[in-house]
Amino acid sequence: MLSQPRAIDPSTPAHERVYRTLRQRIMHGEIGPGEALTIRGIGKNFDVSMTPAREAVRRLAAEGALFLSSSGRVSTPELSNERIEELATLRALLEPELASRALPRAHFALIERLEAINNGVSQMIARHDATGYIRMNLEFHRTLYLRAQAPAMLAMTETVWLQLGPTMRALYGRLNRTDPPHNHRLILAALKAGDEPGLRLAIRSDATQGLRLLKG
Repeated sequence: MLSQPRAIDPSTPAHERVYRTLRQRIMHGEIGPGEALTIRGIGKNFDVSMTPAREAVRRLAAEGALFLSSSGRVSTPELSNERIEELATLRALLEPELASRALPRAHFALIERLEAINNGVSQMIARHDATGYIRMNLEFHRTLYLRAQAPAMLAMTETVWLQLGPTMRALYGRLNRTDPPHNHRLILAALKAGDEPGLRLAIRSDATQGLRLLKG
């Protein structure tokens, strides 16, 4: 069974519900780069007043997921080449370290779970479902990194993913991918073999190779 986006408790306060849902949509590439939003439109979409919508936008802007101009215009960022390179470098630093810390706890059940998620990634590619692909790809990585037991490092990584979400959507369109990610197979093989150098290399390649294709 394919995983679905994490459900949000309906008793969650309005501003938190708007923040979490909008954050998830941005991270999964459901909103393209440079796409304009309005506080009023967000409030209407979530059936909330302007206040919780404004609070959610403020929090997402602080995380770099939204750009808030001096005129009050809200949009997802359009990343420059330099910014893409910076975020790719952060992924290359953080994610191999998380994977390395997870490796001693990568037991058979975890590898089985990762293989199932990777099958879901392949299904999304076959369906040409860009947001589904991004969501499942991030779930593959998050499931592994949770075993690192390094919550601060994982939170930093998720903030990078969040800033890259709209750009990842643009990348998917450019790649026109039809095959499952080659590096995922290398990651799984390295986990099975307990090969830390191989795991670090496969994670680094998976995190950065595609992003660097976006640089014009």
